[in-house]
Amino acid sequence: QVQLVESGGGLVQAGGSLRLSCAASGSIRSIAAMAWYRQAPGKQRELVAGITSALITNYVDSVKGRFTISRDNAKNMAYLQMNSLKPEDTAVYYCNADIMELGSRRFRDYWGQGTQVTVSS
Repeated sequence: QVQLVESGGGLVQAGGSLRLSCAASGSIRSIAAMAWYRQAPGKQRELVAGITSALITNYVDSVKGRFTISRDNAKNMAYLQMNSLKPEDTAVYYCNADIMELGSRRFRDYWGQGTQVTVSS
């Protein structure tokens, strides 16, 4: 069974930084794209940043220049470095990954349980 577990969320003042981590574990054969999403109260979940297995990245416009997504393929980890945080970044952040399990020939979509990020003004 495959699991994604996020960590690193918390409360930070505006202008501060946080680093989120996402650990994929279980019977993993391969991981394709990994991504971070967020969902603020009363809003739809949105894609924040994504990274392919070839380390090609993409970001939503609102975080460009402030957030950096990275991954360690050997450790099945993804990270989101968040700098210059703003109150509008407050949300639950979710890790997402396309994972092929051992014995399978197709990728499936997996989600973590989410980690709260709160930015105070």
